[in-house]
Amino acid sequence: MSKAKSKKAFIHCLLIFGVILTITPFLWMILTSMKTLGESTQIPPIIFPKKLNWQNYKEAVATLPFIKFYINTIISTVAKTVGQVVLCSMAAYAFARIEFPGRNIIFIIVLSVLMVPGQIFLLPQYMIIQKLGLLNTIRALILPGLFSAFGTFLLRQFFMTLPKELEEAAILDGCNHFRIYWNIMMPLAKPGLTALAIFTALWSWNDLMWPLIVNTSPEKMTLSAGLASMQGQHLTNYPVLMAGSLLAIWPMILLFIIFQKSFVEGIAMSGSKS
Repeated sequence: MSKAKSKKAFIHCLLIFGVILTITPFLWMILTSMKTLGESTQIPPIIFPKKLNWQNYKEAVATLPFIKFYINTIISTVAKTVGQVVLCSMAAYAFARIEFPGRNIIFIIVLSVLMVPGQIFLLPQYMIIQKLGLLNTIRALILPGLFSAFGTFLLRQFFMTLPKELEEAAILDGCNHFRIYWNIMMPLAKPGLTALAIFTALWSWNDLMWPLIVNTSPEKMTLSAGLASMQGQHLTNYPVLMAGSLLAIWPMILLFIIFQKSFVEGIAMSGSKS
C-alpha cells in the first residue's frame, strides 16, 4: 500500500472512531428508553433490552405536560432565532462595511463577551428581569437571547467575504446603507444566516440553566427544564427520562438534517476571511 493510501486509510479510521464516540451516547439513550427500570440499572449493564418497552414513552407524556413544554420552547426558540438573525446581522454589517469612529474598539469590546463564562451574567440578568417584573413569563426566556456576540462575529466574517464592488455599484445607484444591507447583503448572506439560525435554535432549544432560574412555574417551563424535574433525589426512572429526552430532541435532529448543507456552507464561508 502506498504512503498516500495509508494516510487516507488512517484518516478514515480516525473519523470512523470519532463518529462511533459521537453516536454511542445517542444510541445508548435510544436503547435505554426501551428498557425496564431493572434493566437500566443492572450491573453489569446490558446493551439490548429483552423486550421493547414502548410504555416508557406513554409514561413520559403522562408524567409531564409535554404539549405545554413544546409550545413554550417553540415560542422561545423562534423568537430568539429571529431576533439574533435580524439584530446580529445589522450589527455585523455595520462592523464589516460601515466606517465609523471607534469601530474596531467597539467590536473588540463586543468580542470580549465571548471570553467571559456565561454563568457570570446569570445574576445581573436575573436582577434585570426581576426589576422589569417578568419572572415566570415567556418574555423572561426570550429577552437575554435576542442578541449575541458570537452571532455578530460569525456574520461579520461572512459579510467581509462579499465583494465591495456590490456596495459601490449600489451607492452609485443611490442606495443608502439600509437598502444595501436589506436588498443586497441579506440575500447573499443566506448560508451564514442559516448557520446562525441553526446555532441559535440548538442553543435555545437545549438551554437549561436560564429557564430553571428565571421560571419556576410548570406552565412557563421549557422542555429542558421540565425534563430536569424528572430526575429524582434518590431514584430516577432512567428509561422514562430517556424516552422524554428523545421526545424533546427529535425536532432539532430533523432541523439539522434538513439544513445541514447550508449550515456547513455557512460555517466554511464565514471562516474564509478575517
